[in-house]
Amino acid sequence: MFSTILDTSNGTLSISSAAICFGTALILGLIISLVYMKSSDHYTKSFVVTLALLPALVEAVILMTSGSLGSAVAVLGTFSLVRFRSAPGTSKEILSIFFAMAVGLACGMGQILFAVMITTVIALLFVLLMKSGFAGNDREFRSLKITIPEDLDYTGIFDDIFREYTRKSSLERVKTVNLGSMYELNYRICLKDQKKEKEMIDNIRTRNGNLSIVCGKIAENIQEL
Repeated sequence: MFSTILDTSNGTLSISSAAICFGTALILGLIISLVYMKSSDHYTKSFVVTLALLPALVEAVILMTSGSLGSAVAVLGTFSLVRFRSAPGTSKEILSIFFAMAVGLACGMGQILFAVMITTVIALLFVLLMKSGFAGNDREFRSLKITIPEDLDYTGIFDDIFREYTRKSSLERVKTVNLGSMYELNYRICLKDQKKEKEMIDNIRTRNGNLSIVCGKIAENIQEL
């Protein structure tokens, strides 16, 4: 069983124990931020710094209320920190935030060995799963947005083109744009040959009147519904 290094039975907290917990939280937070950087193609400095400092902040909150009834309230309040992002994050960002918070909670309760263990195990699994081909089928899919005039019937209009250039295709959403004078069709496609993407788009252009066409990777989180 894992044991805590904290002894608050007499209502006091030693400086050495607090320093160990705080230092461990900082080190593990830096490890978490480095793991996130290594497993991400792009990231922001502010988010990486947040991951590095979040365990220490959570540890400090829990440490201040350790041994009292306020601990339960502090835990609930700490988890509300996930709302600090003004925009919804990707699933990887949300996982990283909870990862950092869990490590901070373990350090705040004095479970240093347990904090080190979960950091090591989760970090290794995080990197291995993100870098491996595990559940990687979605990487082959692309998002295709096609704008067409309102007088053009979009039902099956591009089916023959998709049969020629894609393995799979599905119409995900239809939306009116430009005050209802045009339709925006959102497709999810899987190309047979990535090199023929331009050829496919050229064929679509001849059918939609050379209006806007956007083809790219599928976003992990969709802001617009």
